[in-house]
Amino acid sequence: MRLTADLWVSAYLTRLRLADIAVYVVAKGDPTAGAVIVKSATLDGRARAFQRSFDLQSGARVWVVLADGPEAEVDAVLRRQRDRDRDLWVIEVEDRQGRTLLDEPGLSE
Repeated sequence: MRLTADLWVSAYLTRLRLADIAVYVVAKGDPTAGAVIVKSATLDGRARAFQRSFDLQSGARVWVVLADGPEAEVDAVLRRQRDRDRDLWVIEVEDRQGRTLLDEPGLSE
């Protein structure tokens, strides 16, 4: 059984806040089936955006880099994605070390 998007986002926000990592919901998408993009801003003018995908070899769900570079360029990519998909969630994580916790159990699957 798959989690709804809003339940996954809620759990993700809680995990980040428990780790004292600043996080914001930039765009709220469809609560049941919206895709989620996580933007990681390192507060030095750079950012990286991650989206869920499938590993073709294993069939597992994985987080892959959608955009990486100057924050303004990453934001432009996210705006274009959001213009194409109004059901899309955009979560922004702000951490100088670039921590997103996306590789932790329960978030990576």
